[in-house]
Amino acid sequence: MSPTSGTSVSSASSSSSSSSASWGDVSFKAACPDCGARFELDAGALRLVIGGSRRTTFYSFTCPQCGASVRKPAGERIVELLTGGGVSTLRSL
Repeated sequence: MSPTSGTSVSSASSSSSSSSASWGDVSFKAACPDCGARFELDAGALRLVIGGSRRTTFYSFTCPQCGASVRKPAGERIVELLTGGGVSTLRSL
């Protein structure tokens, strides 16, 4: 999934038990639009803001490679993946 050119977020999960309903440890694959680095982030490294419109709904993180603050729009599928993976969510008006 690619919300915008140059940045992608997808989830990769592992679970210790296939019969468990839990996702286990979840990590998200991301890329920095500034330096081009590709990496995995855990849920604690991402923030999701759900606003009243598509323009005000976004996710953000800090690139572990170059330190850039990255902010990208989050469509419905991205919101679903991030909230399901335990990313901290802020709802704004």
